[in-house]
Amino acid sequence: MSTIQKIILDNRPQGVATVDNFKLIETPVPVLKDDEVLIRHHYLSLDPYMRGRMNDSKSYAQPQALGEVMIGGTVGEVIQSLHAKFKTGDHVVVMGGWQTQSVVHGDTPGAIRKVDTTHVPLSYYLGAVGMPGVTAWYGLVRIMEPKAGETVTVSAASGAVGSALGALAKSRGCRVVGIAGGKDKCDYVVNELGFDACVDYKQHKDYLSLSKALRDACPNGIDAHFENVGGMVLDAVMIRTNAFGRIAVCGMIAGYDGAPLPMTHPSLILVNRLKVQGFIVSEHMEDWPAALTELSQLVTNGKLKPRETIAQGLSNAPEAFLGLLKGKNFGKQLVKLI
Repeated sequence: MSTIQKIILDNRPQGVATVDNFKLIETPVPVLKDDEVLIRHHYLSLDPYMRGRMNDSKSYAQPQALGEVMIGGTVGEVIQSLHAKFKTGDHVVVMGGWQTQSVVHGDTPGAIRKVDTTHVPLSYYLGAVGMPGVTAWYGLVRIMEPKAGETVTVSAASGAVGSALGALAKSRGCRVVGIAGGKDKCDYVVNELGFDACVDYKQHKDYLSLSKALRDACPNGIDAHFENVGGMVLDAVMIRTNAFGRIAVCGMIAGYDGAPLPMTHPSLILVNRLKVQGFIVSEHMEDWPAALTELSQLVTNGKLKPRETIAQGLSNAPEAFLGLLKGKNFGKQLVKLI
């Protein structure tokens, strides 16, 4: 392992992202300096937020720089350490990016975290017991504030965030209804994740049709909703929200290619006195310990059964990422690097 394979952002998408936006390169493994740690990545996380970073536009974070390694969370093991707190063989989570190895300064806040794989598989720390799981926890607990007996909905329900949201909401005594694409995903959401119902948005051509299906699945209306998609899905949910409903906005994947996402009935925010709040989970690090503890317990107790789609090898990361944006993955999308 004298070299590191890396995928960089070679050029920015013009509309829909393609594999030609990325480039695979190799560089030598650097010599470690004091307090640095060299990590061999086992898995790379692929997440929808990465698409937004590829654009050179104003957002909550700086755009991905051209010619630099694509941003991304990774899990792996320490293979060399010049830091007293980390030793060879430690399993760690780092924002290592789209590359086979990375060097991290052990004292940088939040840069590297040791994890226990006794009861939780290493890959889960990129999904159910990682950033996606904490994202679900924060949106549910801090924004949606569900009460037992309320109806909670979530779009992209079969994904890493949606599946965690469902388990967390069920543990709080809520009726949980998912929105997903395709019969297989909806069956998984109900039969394996334990949701009370799931609506297949692919069976509906417009938001009115989807909204009617949500009415059937949510006879008492929607009290709280977690949004990952936007567009038609959010329009359909808005019609079914109860007075004083709460909507946590995590993603707008329907608009990541640059097309605007107008809201059909914004007046419903006023009419139903809705709370609609966007959030970025990395801005709330104080909540991560509590969230990770609860998520780990749900996995250990079998109440959260995450599913993974795993691509093999770094060279396949771009194609897997584009598939994720089109909903081809089932559960958490990972790339196995060993």
